[in-house]
Amino acid sequence: MPQTPHDRDARPATPTGVQRASDEARLLEQVETRGIAFINLEFSDVVGLAKSVTIPASQLGDVLRAGKWFDGSAIEGLARVAETDMYLRPDPNTFAEIPWRDNGEGKLARLICDVLMPTGDRFDGDPRAVLIEALRDAEAQGYRYEVSPELEFFLLREQPGRAGEPLPHDRGGYFDLSTDLAADVRREIVAALNEMGLGIESSHHEVAEGQHEIDFRVAPALAVADGVVTARYVVRAIAQRHGLGATFLPKPFFGVNGSGMHTHQRLTRLADGSNAFADPSDASYGLSEIGRRFIAGQLAHARGMCAIVAPLVNSYKRLVPKFEAPVMVSWGRINREALIRVPRMEPGQPESMLIELRSPDPSCNPYLAFAAMLRAGLDGVARDLLLAQPVEEGLYTLDEPLRLRRGIELLPADLSEALADLQADDVMFAALGEQIAAWFMESKSAEWKAYRQQVHPWELERYLPIF
Repeated sequence: MPQTPHDRDARPATPTGVQRASDEARLLEQVETRGIAFINLEFSDVVGLAKSVTIPASQLGDVLRAGKWFDGSAIEGLARVAETDMYLRPDPNTFAEIPWRDNGEGKLARLICDVLMPTGDRFDGDPRAVLIEALRDAEAQGYRYEVSPELEFFLLREQPGRAGEPLPHDRGGYFDLSTDLAADVRREIVAALNEMGLGIESSHHEVAEGQHEIDFRVAPALAVADGVVTARYVVRAIAQRHGLGATFLPKPFFGVNGSGMHTHQRLTRLADGSNAFADPSDASYGLSEIGRRFIAGQLAHARGMCAIVAPLVNSYKRLVPKFEAPVMVSWGRINREALIRVPRMEPGQPESMLIELRSPDPSCNPYLAFAAMLRAGLDGVARDLLLAQPVEEGLYTLDEPLRLRRGIELLPADLSEALADLQADDVMFAALGEQIAAWFMESKSAEWKAYRQQVHPWELERYLPIF
C-alpha cells in the first residue's frame, strides 16, 4: 500500500542518516515487490510546475546512492540563478505508483526529489528546500505545521466549431449531485489520488458551472505540498482521458466565482501532539494565544504574501467583491468575505481547531505559499502581535471612512501592487530565500509589463465604437 501523509506525521522535515537508509531499503523492496518498471524522478520549478526525468527501476539503487545529474540551466527559474550541473536526490517517503499508466510497458511510479548542488548542499533555488527550511525552524520552536487545502479547478469542453475557446463542461452548481461525465471524472480523480497516498478527504461540485473541488486531509505541510503538485497533473491527465480539459487558472470566466485554494492550518506541539491553536476555555472562538498571534502575523503580512499565494496577473481578477473571495484584510468565523476564517471547533475535539486562509489560489507554488504562510504566522507569535477585533458583518457594506477607522486594509488590487508589497515586506521577501526572491521579482515584473502592454478585447469592444 502507498504511504499516506498521515504515515509521515512524526517524521522531521529532514530525516537522519539512519532513518534515510532504512527508508531507502524499504523503497527498493517496494519497487521490486510491486513490479515497477519505470520511475519518474520529479521536482518543481519556481512557479510550481512538475518536472521529471524517467529512469528504469533497475537504476533506482544507483540513483539513491549518487543522485541523478541534470543540467539546471535548462529549467526555467533555475537558469537565472545557477548555470551549473545539479543532481536530484529522491525522497523515499514520496514513492507512489501512478495507477493509470500500466500500458503493457510496465508499471510506472513517481518519487519527488530534492535538488542538490554538486557539493551535496541543498540548492537554494529549489522551492521544496524553502519549505523544508521553514518547517525546520518551526520544529526548532517545538511545532509541526499541518495544512489542509481545498483545491478548486474547472473541467472544460471546447465550443462546437470554435476550437481553442473552452466552455465549462457541466451546468452544475454548489454541492449538486449529478450523474454526468464530470461527476464520474471527479470520482476517478479522487480514487487515483487516494491510491497514490495523497489523502483526499472529500470532493464536490463548486458554485460555478464546470467548477469542482477536492479537499486534502490535514497532514504535514511538506507532504501536502508534494500532493498539490501531483494533484494538478493527475487532474489534467484524467480529464484528458475523457476528452476534457482542466484548468487551475484562478479566474477563467468573467462574472462567476473563481478558483481558490483555501488552506486550513494548525500548529501541533511536538512534545505531546496537542493542537497549539486550540483553547476550549475560550468561549468566543476557542482560540489559544498562540492561535491569535498566528492569525495576527498572517494579517500583518497579508499584503506582503499576496504575490506568493496569488502569483498571476489573473489571480487579481478573482480577488474582487461579490464572488466569495477576500478583498479586505480581516478575520472572523461566519464571514465568508473574511481573509481568515476560524471555523467552529468540534466539541471535545481540540484537534479540529483550524485557521483558514482564503487568499491562496491553485496557481501558486505550494512549497513557497506554505513557507510564506508559516513564516508570517510564526512572526506574529515571535512578536506577540495583538489580534484585531473580528469582523462578522458584511465587509462590502462598510463605507470607506468606517473601514479606515477600523483599520481594515485592502489586499493588493493587481500583481504590480502585490509585487511592491512583497518587496517592502522583509519577512516575506526573506521567506523565499535570496535566489528565488530575485528570480520571482524579475519574472513576475516582466509578466506584469507584458500584460500591461497588450491591447485586450475588452478595450476594443468598449472603445472602438466611440473613439
